[in-house]
Parts: sequence; structure tokens; C-alpha cells
Amino acid sequence: MMSVRQRKGIKTTDVCEDAPAQEEDVKLESKLPSGCTSRRLWKILSFSIGGTIALLVGLLTSVYLATLHENDLWFSNIKEVEREISFRTECGLYYSYYKQMLEAPTLKQGLYGLIYDNKTESMRTINLLERMNIYQEVFLSILYRILPIQKYLEPIYFYIYTLFGLQAIYVTALYATSWLLSGTWLSGLLAAFWYVTNRMDTTRVEFTVPLRENWALPFFAIQIAAITYFLKPKLQPLSERLTLVAIFVSTLLFSLAWQFNQFMMLMQALVLFTLDSLDMLPALKVTWLYVIQIASLFLVCILQFFNSMILGSLLISFNLSVLIARKIQTNMKTGSFFNRLGKLLLHLFMVLCLTLFLNNVIKKNLNLKSDEHIFKFLKAKFGFGATRDFDANLYLCEEAFGLLPLNTFERLSDTLLFHAYIFVLSVTVTAAIAVAFHNLSVSANQHPMDKVRKCTIELKPETAYNLMHTILFGFLALSTMRMKYLWTSHMCVFASFGLCSPEVWELLLKLVHLCNSKRICVIRYSVPTFILLYLGYKFWPGMMDELSELREFYDPDTVELMNWINSHTPRKAVFAGSMQLLAGVKLCTGRILTNHPHYEDKSLRERTKAVYQIYAKRSPEDVHALLRSFGTDYVILEDSICYERRHRRGCRLRDLLDVANGHMMDGPGENEPDLQAAGHPRFCEEIKRNLPPYTAHFTRVFQNKTFHVYKLTRNK
Repeated sequence: MMSVRQRKGIKTTDVCEDAPAQEEDVKLESKLPSGCTSRRLWKILSFSIGGTIALLVGLLTSVYLATLHENDLWFSNIKEVEREISFRTECGLYYSYYKQMLEAPTLKQGLYGLIYDNKTESMRTINLLERMNIYQEVFLSILYRILPIQKYLEPIYFYIYTLFGLQAIYVTALYATSWLLSGTWLSGLLAAFWYVTNRMDTTRVEFTVPLRENWALPFFAIQIAAITYFLKPKLQPLSERLTLVAIFVSTLLFSLAWQFNQFMMLMQALVLFTLDSLDMLPALKVTWLYVIQIASLFLVCILQFFNSMILGSLLISFNLSVLIARKIQTNMKTGSFFNRLGKLLLHLFMVLCLTLFLNNVIKKNLNLKSDEHIFKFLKAKFGFGATRDFDANLYLCEEAFGLLPLNTFERLSDTLLFHAYIFVLSVTVTAAIAVAFHNLSVSANQHPMDKVRKCTIELKPETAYNLMHTILFGFLALSTMRMKYLWTSHMCVFASFGLCSPEVWELLLKLVHLCNSKRICVIRYSVPTFILLYLGYKFWPGMMDELSELREFYDPDTVELMNWINSHTPRKAVFAGSMQLLAGVKLCTGRILTNHPHYEDKSLRERTKAVYQIYAKRSPEDVHALLRSFGTDYVILEDSICYERRHRRGCRLRDLLDVANGHMMDGPGENEPDLQAAGHPRFCEEIKRNLPPYTAHFTRVFQNKTFHVYKLTRNK
């Protein structure tokens, strides 16, 4: 990371006390074969111990999370329909395609059913492999078919065990990254302990098993570990090539597994751009990483049947713009401080303009509008004007897309993670600022030895990358709570690395004139050891209590609804309702849907808004006409939405619909001046009175404490 070097010809006391002795010892040991052999044996032994601990910690974390999932739901004892209902919202939708592939008579028919799907969206045939990131479900279903495990393992267990197994890979990758940065596996052990003790803020896999991020983040962690190793100086050519392959494969798998991949990799590209502009990373290696990102996205685009949303991503436009701007501005890293600063600002302006230009050209040529709701959401979120757009407000009102709650930092501080993170961040940011100013002050064509003489602080490229990574993803997490899992896991890595880093402690001890190699060694091993002991003492009893606490899944109303649909409706019946519920209907019953939670398609968003008029103030004739236009046979109304109290006024679903329709909201409170009183009562409330205008179009066929199902009359 950073080190202090003595300037030539200048006597100074600001060096470690035993530096000359260390140099003599190194020279002496280099002449002694026995010393060299013992060092090599010690490295092999340390690597073997550290690697074994990494695998054990990863495996234990996987078992721990799987046990929590079992204990929370009593998953092994509940019925199959209850297991499927436990996959809430979009999780159920994704798992339904794994189930669909296994139920298909042949693999070929299963793939055909996904490519020409007419059950996910009524009156439409869509290519699910193009629209959604479900290659993992396809791969797992094929694997389950060919492996001789059908007699011993149910399909649902094969699925969830695979995901909990990926958590073992995830934790091992975090462990490896911390180890690579600090040089000691003790750092990796501390990172893994922090990941587990901060489980509430580092993962949600135990209650959202099929979620796309649970598939993607392990590969993202592998990619970060590989980039960390790749940025180390003086790698052997073979090691460098193998690392590039690892980066490419992990980037590809990450991109293939999650629809938000382009936004996460855009953050990475900004990290690379910033550090490259400040001359803190090797330019050639940065170019390789840009190219890998572009190549991965293009390959994913091909695998997803030329998904146009990928081609229109900001990441591709940005990376191409950076590469073009670098070719145009060949002398950016020469000249005085102000000269280079001016060139840097010009470079930034050029890249920004090129990115916007290329992105607009691509989107206009491909007629792309799939991601416009994201930009509307971002515009409203960061105060660039209020919006009445239904889709943008739907995101704005969700807690997951709000600011990171302050109690998150209380929990992180309770494990000492946040305190350690701020300490390490302060030291490394200070060093980074010093190095950045030095790099801008020194011309690129200056002799390397002159650079060394003028700068006493050095920031290793791999440390600089992880520093900028944690800062940018920190800002992302602070602004959007759902993205905190990208930051908090890396926070564990970065904090543990700093506490075990000799360079961090060396810099601090030199500031107080107490630098000594033995003192540094004692501190870098004793501090993490004490923290590990503290974590074990404080959290081990609580973890044991968690593992002994037994609960059971209980949702009788939803189970009753799914059983009724299976036994009382035709297989080809079309159902309308909320996105979240319909995902469960698709999984548990296989019926056709009007809409679903995968919200990255403009026509689907328009359809969802139309279906949601069942909770707005609309006439029965209007609602019937809208639902029948999508071929709806049955509509499911939920009291929890119609009489919602979870959100504040203005954020309830019925309020969002009222505002989007130009109607005044219910209840006490202000309304915008141009909103008008609706001409009809709220549909979901009024239909329950069984008045003639409603019974002429809708017949109630099922009812329990939570759900009301109505059959639509067909148009004459």
C-alpha cells in the first residue's frame, strides 16, 4: 500500500530504527541456502494453513446460513406449496422457470418453452432468455437431470443448496482479497468473521434465496479478488494471463446472473478512470480491464439473443469513450501541475460528451426505452424535479430504494467494523491524496528515480483500486439501501486489510516517531487477534441461540388461495393482480399472468399500471375493459393493498395511482392544486358491495381474510 523511503544524500531520523539492520540481514540470508529454504517452507506452510482456513470458513458460513433458513421456515417439514410460497415476489418467478424446465418432457422442449413463452405475459409470446437473467436456472435444471441424484435430493433442495454453496465461494473470495491486500491470512479470517457477525447488513440470502444478487455477488467477489492480484506489480507473464482469464470469466458470470450488472460495472469503470487519470494504476492493465468489461457485456448480449438494453448501457458508451479519448489525448500525463490539471479536466469533459453522444446515438438507432424509468427515478431522487410518473414513484416509495438508515451504522459499530473501517479509510485516503498531488506534479517522462526521491509515500495499485472501490460503492449504498450489500461486504475486506497492513501501521508509527519493525509486527497481529477474540466472546452465544431458535412458515390464506386456483380454475386461465402475488401464482399453479415483477420492459410497466387500476378510482366498465384487453379471466384483490397502512400517505399504491390519474388522494392532508376529485369510488372497495354495475362484469368466486377473487364476464 504505502511506504516511506529515505531520500538520497539526506540524513533523516524519520525511518524505522532497525532499517539498516534489516538490510544487512536480508543480504546475509540471501547468501545462506538454509535461510532461503526455511523461508520457502514457511511460506508454503502459511499458505496451506491460510488456504485450509479459508475453505473451512466459507463452508461453515454456508452451513450456518442454510441452517438459519431451515430453522426459520422448518423448510424440511412444510408442504411443497408452502416451500414455493416462501419464495416471495420475483424470487418465485425465477424459481418457476427452474421448475418449468424440470417438468418439461425433454430438455429441448423445456428450452423451447422458455424461448417461446406465452404464459408469463398473456396474449404475448416472449423470449425469457432474452428478457430475464435465468441462465442459472437453465444450467441447474440441466445439471439436476444429468446427475444421478434424483432419488436422494429433491429439486428444490438442489436449488437452494447450490445457492448456499455459492455463499461459501463468496466468503472465500472476500477472505482471499483481504489476504492479498495485507499479506497475511489473519486479515482474511477477520474479514470472514465480520461478514458473519454483520449478517443482517452483509447478506439476505437466507430469506431471499433465488434473488439475482445472490447468484451474482459471489462472482463479483471473485472478480475483485482477481483484479486485486492482477494489479500487483511484477507479475509473471503466465500468472498475468491466467488472472486475466479469471477476471473475464468472473465478469461474464456476474453479468449473466444479474440485470443490474451494467450499473455495478459502470461504478468499477469510474474507479478505473479516476485512478488512471491520476496515474495511480498502470495504463496497460486499465485498458485490459476496460476491454474485458466491454467483451463480457457483448457476449452476454449475444447469449441473451441480442438484448438491446445491454447495447444501450452507459457502461459500453463510457468505456468506448475513454478508449477513444485516450487515443486523442496522447500527452495527457506530461507538463507541470496546472498544465496536467487542465488536461485532466479537458479529458473528463471529452469523455463525458462522448459518452452522452454515443449513448444517445445507440438508443435512438435501437429505439431503446427500457431503462427510462431508472433515469426518471434518479432524477426525482436527487432533487432534480418532482414527478408524477407512476413507475418512478413506485421506486421512490420503496424503502429498499431509499437512503441507508442510520441504525445500520449502529449495528456495524457494535462489531467494531465501522470504527476500524473509518480508521483505515482515513489513513489510506490521506495517503491517496498525497500520491495524487505528487503524480500530478511530476511529468510522466521524468526519470523513475527522480520520482522516488520527491515522494516519500507510495500507494500500491491494488490498494488504490480497493480504496476507490469502497468509496464509490459506499456512496451508492448511502443513496440506495438495496445496494448496501455491495458495500458492507467490501467494508469487511477493507477494514481487516488495514488493521493487518504493515504499511498502515508503519506510516502511523513514523508520525509519532515510534517506528520499529518488531513493534509493527506485534501491532498488525495483536490488534486483529484481540478483535477476533472480542467478536467470539460477544457474538458466539447469540449465534448459538439463533441456531437453536425454531420457527415455522405460516401463511394459510395464500396456501388456501393457491390450492383453490389449482383445483377450481382451468390450466389456461389468465390471472391479474399485484406483481408480487402473481409471481407466486405462476410458480404454484402454472397459470397465465397479465403482469409480473420483472420490471425492465416498458410495455410491461404500462401493462402493470393498467392492471393496477383495480386499486384506483375507476368505473367498473373501465376496469373490466382494461383487464379484458389483456385476456384476463380472474382478478385477485388484496386487502393489504386496498387498505394499505404500511406506507405513509402519498406513498401508498392507491395514492400513486390517484396522483398519476390526476385525482385527489384519500385521507387528511394536502393535495396538489391541480388534482381533482374522482368521478367514481375506489374500485377495490366498491366491488365488495355487490352493486349491479359491478356484478354485471365481475362475479366473486373465492374469498378469505386476505384475498378476493373475481371472475370476469366475457365481452358479448
